[in-house]
Amino acid sequence: MNNTLVKKPLVAALATLALSAGNGYAQVLEEVVVTAQKRPQSLQDVPVSINAVGGDKLAEGNLTKMEDVTAYVPNLSMSETGIGTQIFIRGIGSGINQGFEQSVGTYVDGIYYGRAQLSRAPFMDLERIEVLRGPQGILFGKNSIAGAINMTTAKPTEELELKAGIVYEPRFNQREVNLVASGPLNDTVRARLAVRGYSDAGYMENELQDRDEPSREERAIRGTIAWDATENLELILKAERDTFDVKGRQIEIVKELPRGDGVQYGQILAQLTGDARLMDNEQDYVRQSDSPEFSENTVDNVTFTANYDTDIGTLTSVTGWAGYEFSENCDCDFTGADVFSIAMNEEYRQFSQELRLVSPGGETVDWIAGVFYQSNELDFKEATSFSETSILGLLDPQLALIQGITVPRDYEQDATAAAVFAQATWNINEAWALTAGGRYTHETKEGSRTMRTLNAATGTADPIAAFVVKQAFNVDTEELQVMVPNAPGHNLAGDRDETSFTPSVSVQYIASDDVMFYASGSTGFKSGGFDARANQVESFEFDREEATTYELGTKTRLWDDRAELNAAIFHTTYKDLQTSQFDGILGFVVGNAKKAEVKGVELDGRLALPYNLMLTAAIGYLDFEYKDFDSGNCYHDQPNQAPGGICDYTGKPSQYTPNWSGSTSLEHTYDFSELQLRTTLDVTYQGKQFIHPNLDPRWEYTPGAKVNGRIALEADQWTLALVGKNLTDRDTLTYTNTAPLSASTFMTPAYYGFVERPRTIALQADYRY
Repeated sequence: MNNTLVKKPLVAALATLALSAGNGYAQVLEEVVVTAQKRPQSLQDVPVSINAVGGDKLAEGNLTKMEDVTAYVPNLSMSETGIGTQIFIRGIGSGINQGFEQSVGTYVDGIYYGRAQLSRAPFMDLERIEVLRGPQGILFGKNSIAGAINMTTAKPTEELELKAGIVYEPRFNQREVNLVASGPLNDTVRARLAVRGYSDAGYMENELQDRDEPSREERAIRGTIAWDATENLELILKAERDTFDVKGRQIEIVKELPRGDGVQYGQILAQLTGDARLMDNEQDYVRQSDSPEFSENTVDNVTFTANYDTDIGTLTSVTGWAGYEFSENCDCDFTGADVFSIAMNEEYRQFSQELRLVSPGGETVDWIAGVFYQSNELDFKEATSFSETSILGLLDPQLALIQGITVPRDYEQDATAAAVFAQATWNINEAWALTAGGRYTHETKEGSRTMRTLNAATGTADPIAAFVVKQAFNVDTEELQVMVPNAPGHNLAGDRDETSFTPSVSVQYIASDDVMFYASGSTGFKSGGFDARANQVESFEFDREEATTYELGTKTRLWDDRAELNAAIFHTTYKDLQTSQFDGILGFVVGNAKKAEVKGVELDGRLALPYNLMLTAAIGYLDFEYKDFDSGNCYHDQPNQAPGGICDYTGKPSQYTPNWSGSTSLEHTYDFSELQLRTTLDVTYQGKQFIHPNLDPRWEYTPGAKVNGRIALEADQWTLALVGKNLTDRDTLTYTNTAPLSASTFMTPAYYGFVERPRTIALQADYRY
């Protein structure tokens, strides 16, 4: 990782030791170059709180997906849930709902990825990842309200480059192969081809199906070609396909609460099914699932970039097409009993075009201006099915009427967005600079949602079952409206047309070549939309959210470029924060938290020590509070519940908002003969936080510290290494929720959790030519 954080007294003490090493100390820090402001700049010169992770760190640490990176970046988290993926920066993210776009904008080579599913694609041949905290409304756009993740893939090289790498982990039979070929085709054309394959047997035991889960198969291929068409014109075309398929889940029942007579959920299920294994309610890497769970994903993207140098600056055109399709089957009661299952299919397609003109830089006024357009289409289908043998039929004769019933939900959305943006920096003198800009966005959106109650065998409507589904699970389907006039039916449609202007301003004071201070104020917004997941009609539409952030920071180089220390203090106010929470039955409640406030501190730094040691560290402090949110979903047995299970969250934190998070890394290099021995030890930490979306105090959880390490023997053309993750074999949960129907129907809540992988030690081998 390229930037770090350490407290100043520690930096001073270690630096004194470094300087005392005299002539034996020659190591200095390499400059980290980022493109956070759409032009190459030293990270130390950018007035934004940024963490950057280089491609070498990703490869060496075997960091293959975004969830792996979050451990190294304070105030960043990403978690998989029962039916979706969530990304948070500084405690702000989007809940589980296909109608939401992400509050954290993800960008790959300048193309905006607004869907969480796109960010699940594994990493391959990346140059770097930049994590920008706080609203990035001008240069990155409307949905980067919490921050942006800016990823850059490796580009074709001027000289021939061949790389082959393998990773093998015997405990869970993880196998990974990476191949890269890059170089010139002639004097003006360069090309790069990257291929990745990965397989994994899984680390959870599914007792009912006698297999390990989740097993994974991942394949990716990317081709990039760059052509110097003229002396001033460069054209780059990139095409990529990723497929990642998973069988099973890393989910198990981790806790149960007895009802008044002492009976627990697992005991009820075991009695109804005759299978005592369903009474397992401890976190032990053993799960029970009777359903063929799977997730099959295909992601495609094509990006065409043109850079043309003119007398007034560089004109860049970025044209992108991206799309994905995934199919999933979820045993979404999360037990081994036959209760119900959910099948999902989602297709998404987007086209975008950006034109921007960037001044050369280094002038009295440096500026950037551009226009942006994007259109996208989303088609989401989901069906909750109760089989002919569902145990619900054993509980009540009325519930027997829904055996063999499926409740499909279809959601469609079309959206377009157009924007114009500009930003200018006035370099007033050698010490002061003022930056100001804004972005004007216009967006239209259309959405529709239908729900039916059908006989699964015949596909015909079943009005009687529709009334049972409404009474038992509070689900409004179309048949209700047909049978009873003015009944809450489910055939909904709407459209939105909204505009927004998001300005920002910052002031920089350059105290010296090595010390810079900045103060900034920035705004952001995320458009409103339509709820894809609710079972009721009243929450179909939600409003847009807005943010205002104030930040003070400093970036410093110390001790003759042997150390860096960066710091930022921030305060953010969010208005109408979009929320989506599980209702404990079969649906979600969508709405807007009227006001939330986030404040905190972020520190990072690097320090080159004597004897070829390099220390990096980063730490974040976060204080999140809902200032006005009186419509949150209650956790089980929460006091002072309003009708409908609604509770007041005002004064509480949100999910994934630990007060403290951080990481530190110590690397040692030892040269002998023509070889080099490199040893790296990483420690990551996350403090106490809610991992249950309804803020259940039983799940105010501390993930704690994890230790990762690597020892590598390197020559000019090859590397052999051992890579260890979670070396202390710590058991960790990343998400919990209440098992559907356990509390509402059976009156004895059970909690399922996502379990992280235990200790792994992998062999890594690379060859370079």
